[in-house]
Amino acid sequence: MIQDILNKQNKSQTASSANFPVARPRRLRLSPQIRSMVRETQLSPDDFIYPMFVAHGRRLQQEISSMPGVFQWSPDLLPGEIESIAKLGIPAVVLFGVPEHKDPVGEENFAPDGIVQQAVRAIKKAVPEMVVITDVCLCEYTDHGHCGLLNTGDGKRLHPHLPEGYVLNDETLDVLSRVAVSHAEAGADIVAPSGMIDGMVSAIRIGLDEAGFEHLPILSYSTKYASAFYGPFREAAQGAPRFGDRKSHQMDPANVREALRETALDVAEGADMLMVKPALSYLDVIRLVRENFPELPLAAYNVSGEYAMVKAAAANGWLDEPRVVLEILTSIKRAGADLILTYHAKDAARWLK
Repeated sequence: MIQDILNKQNKSQTASSANFPVARPRRLRLSPQIRSMVRETQLSPDDFIYPMFVAHGRRLQQEISSMPGVFQWSPDLLPGEIESIAKLGIPAVVLFGVPEHKDPVGEENFAPDGIVQQAVRAIKKAVPEMVVITDVCLCEYTDHGHCGLLNTGDGKRLHPHLPEGYVLNDETLDVLSRVAVSHAEAGADIVAPSGMIDGMVSAIRIGLDEAGFEHLPILSYSTKYASAFYGPFREAAQGAPRFGDRKSHQMDPANVREALRETALDVAEGADMLMVKPALSYLDVIRLVRENFPELPLAAYNVSGEYAMVKAAAANGWLDEPRVVLEILTSIKRAGADLILTYHAKDAARWLK
């Protein structure tokens, strides 16, 4: 089609003594009003999901040193913060808990009085219409900092054919199901498993359905890479692994075809929404997932390292922060994301208004 236009333009130029082409794309860039009218990608606060960190205590609003403007919140201060988020037009938050105690299984993750459960109840009481998404993973709650149960127990190997410290897959699924049900009972609107454990969506779907929460959607971290961009998050959630890494379950950053396989498996298991994480270095993956799975909503996580880099550059006067942030978020949406999890959400919502 484009070639046909160019051929027509060339013929017109040959037949005319004019030195300028018939088609002038700059005509549609003449004024801010025209540019806005023909803009292909529209960014709105409706697109944002704001990540929040919740911790035990009272009157706690502890800033994350590597993430300026992002805080750990105690449940008693959440209502005021949630009200301000809602006033900005942001429709949803995703919660990450910082537990009081950690253990090999992460029991607070599915305790009725766990920190996320307390936070969900506080938010839904203050602003019932706020969509509350909960992260379903074990890394913040386990004393070893990994995303599942480990192949060890009182010094005795559980699986002699697997390495010591390996994250056990099937044994972890039951715990993830219990976590999801506990979050649902507390009032969560959506649960979001993030560990990249094989079969996690199916196990959670079965657990939710059996507990009477067949209406509750699952937002799956269907494509999550073992990325170096997660550093500041580990400070915020206090969930860094005590040894090793997470490359045995999170994806190799060099792979893209694998993303389609992982996504297809989660769709088959009953995922209602999909996610690519991180976002900025994986725009090609977002586009590929969108094109191959157009029937489901797609989210992308603009992660902590991506946020921290912009904040650091802006603090040094090297970047125009509002312009850069809105350009980054627009690029994520342009690549195919319907929803964007971003720590920039509050600022971006103000700038868009």
